[in-house]
Amino acid sequence: MVCLPAVCCYVYSHPGFMNRASQYMGRSARRCRGCLAGSMDDDIQAGDSGAGRAARRDEAVRAAVEQGLLGAGSPVVGLLDVTGIRESAAELRAAFDAFVAPGTPVLHAFAVKATPLVAVLRLLRAEGIGAEVASPGELALARAAGMDPEMTVLDSPAKTPAELREALALGIAVNADNPQELDRIDGLMSDGSTRSPLGIRVNPQVGGGSIGATSTATATSKFGVALRDEGAREWVVRAYQDRPWLTRLHAHTGSQGIPLSLLAQGVAETYALAEEINRRIGRRQIDTLDIGGGLPVNFASDATTPTYAQYARTLAEEVPGLFDGRYGLVTEFGRSLLAKHGTVVARVEYAKTSGGRAVAVTHAGVQVATRTVYAPESWPLRIAAYDAKGRVKEGPVVVQDVAGPACFAGDLLAEGRSMPVLEQGEYAAALDTGAYYFAHHYGYNSLVRPGVYGFGPGGEGGVVFAVVREAQTVEEVVAESGGAHVEALTQSPLGLP
Repeated sequence: MVCLPAVCCYVYSHPGFMNRASQYMGRSARRCRGCLAGSMDDDIQAGDSGAGRAARRDEAVRAAVEQGLLGAGSPVVGLLDVTGIRESAAELRAAFDAFVAPGTPVLHAFAVKATPLVAVLRLLRAEGIGAEVASPGELALARAAGMDPEMTVLDSPAKTPAELREALALGIAVNADNPQELDRIDGLMSDGSTRSPLGIRVNPQVGGGSIGATSTATATSKFGVALRDEGAREWVVRAYQDRPWLTRLHAHTGSQGIPLSLLAQGVAETYALAEEINRRIGRRQIDTLDIGGGLPVNFASDATTPTYAQYARTLAEEVPGLFDGRYGLVTEFGRSLLAKHGTVVARVEYAKTSGGRAVAVTHAGVQVATRTVYAPESWPLRIAAYDAKGRVKEGPVVVQDVAGPACFAGDLLAEGRSMPVLEQGEYAAALDTGAYYFAHHYGYNSLVRPGVYGFGPGGEGGVVFAVVREAQTVEEVVAESGGAHVEALTQSPLGLP
């Protein structure tokens, strides 16, 4: 079931704040763990209502049907709102610019894992946003998008020697996760020179939020050097004393399910450690703080809350020295930049009833909404209803399930949801899925990856689309499943005589 925190209840009670197609989220008062960070500060007020974004989305769905991107032959697509992405990038930059001292170097590096699509990274690059990568594949995507090395940060708890060697050769910033990795970097830094800014990731161990899987500053988190473990803090200080080329300090407290107060606490602990290290060394060796990302997303309505401006203000209040110009800043936001600007739209193949409940069987399920299907309490999604022409669906509200195409009973985008009844040939849209959803295909039942399209305003008030990722073909599924090696297990040397 889905929670409706105070800010979202306000939105629900004011129809002008929401598109009618986007309000079918369930009305239970029982609180879930994920939709608004679970324990978000009470004093956070609603940000952007999202009305403009909702209107653009409705127009895009209608246009996708009219232009043939959606239909019987293409029953599921991912749509990305280019205008919305640009707006979020601008809001992020403006939020921090309002508080940092003039001339302070600030890099906002998008967490590529959130939406690993080259065209998205290219768009963000054009909007002044860099890339935070955590694998060779993500680095390759960032480079394909034209990301400059100085706009790229490598974070990963399992960097290989080859990955480190490549990063150092390119001049990409690297945050060492642990003492063994730092030893490995020592070996690669035998001459003591590199263009790469280097630092250590620490775990401030300030605790977790309402979703354990996205809480990275718990006592036993796998990430970083655990500062409160015996001897760990002193080890970190000595590491910087012994290595003048360590000039950055990094921490990331978590993402969805983490309240702003806990995010700020993690940053405060990191700032205090940097101050201690510089004081004990006797100079400003650490010149940049990488504070990670983690701003939670409101999945309960179209409203954007919390906002980047609210987070920056919280940091200015809780860690005032952060913005005084003595430290450059790096952020690593992902979900908050893209989630609200993506929509999965799927055709209803069949409409049926089971046990007296309506069931709409669609082409979007676990393959494009893996987190929601396997952990619906933490990752509930709003579902919008559209008719066969892509228009906002009107009509009586009924309780129904919105099911996916995979062959297991739990493949449900929504269960027991009150919304206009979906009929065969109509469309269900999973909202706020621009990050960690359709860009992260899960190959259950060998379902093909859907096509992804960016959309924006065209001439005379229309909508134009651009291909971001082609839909996968069944031939490509066969190739990826080893089609070129069909006899590998039946011929020698493994085959039976």
